[in-house]
Amino acid sequence: MIKNERLKGYALSILATIALSNVYIFSKAALSEVHISQFGFYWFGIAIILNSAYIISRKKHKKIKLLTRKQHKTIILLGLIEVVSTTLFFSSIHIVPNPAVVSFLSNIGTVFVIMLGFLFLSERFNTLQIVGIALTLIGAFIISFNRNSSLNDFFVPGTWFILGSALLGAIAVIIAKKNIGHIEPAFLGLNRSIYLFIFSSVMLLVFDQSLEISTHALFNITLGSILGPFFAILTSLMALKYIEASLTSIVMSSKSLFVLIGAYIYFDIIAFDYQIFGGILTIIGVIIITKGKK
Repeated sequence: MIKNERLKGYALSILATIALSNVYIFSKAALSEVHISQFGFYWFGIAIILNSAYIISRKKHKKIKLLTRKQHKTIILLGLIEVVSTTLFFSSIHIVPNPAVVSFLSNIGTVFVIMLGFLFLSERFNTLQIVGIALTLIGAFIISFNRNSSLNDFFVPGTWFILGSALLGAIAVIIAKKNIGHIEPAFLGLNRSIYLFIFSSVMLLVFDQSLEISTHALFNITLGSILGPFFAILTSLMALKYIEASLTSIVMSSKSLFVLIGAYIYFDIIAFDYQIFGGILTIIGVIIITKGKK
């Protein structure tokens, strides 16, 4: 029975990983056709509908009244951070030709979480984690290196957007760990989508963009929104019922490999050899960090 439950946990983690990797693919496809404000309006609008339906069906909405004032303030702060972090993330998806590069480089977020935890949560990291951090940083440097570089463009375009998004995402994790206490994860997902939907709606007016988009773009947005903000989060949380969080993290660190395959199938592009090498280093680094923390 225990063995079967662990297999179920691994299966759910793999499903979550595949679903998450498709966010990079379908968002890249959609952003090649529509403005980022149009993309955000539909992407997060769909996410609001899905998350709301899930919360209501599970009768979790009744717990909203139990949130304290401090928790409300924390949720607002997290929502504002997510607006900037997610905007930077999807901007990098749009700018960087290969979404696999974005996925590989995003693994540095784990390093930011460890370092911020050391500074603000009095957490400590051991020798194994230091090795993992070093490998991840080396891999990130290799990935972001522009082989046609000059003094003015040493890193590939979009690198700073990815790093900024990863850093803000890590800050959000630390704030959540330090202040939130007991808040339903579904509330955080819904809160994030609401803030980003409002922001995207405002940007539609600022950039004078229409709500009319192609059927093909709407298909990519709808599929990506279902797989990412909803299905990936749901299956990853379900996996935690059967296997440890550290094992889930290790499985999900392989998402970049799925993105690499998807980018080749969907866009007929592949990362340079040195970027793949650097990406594999970041994955190994994340696995070592996770093992060290355990």
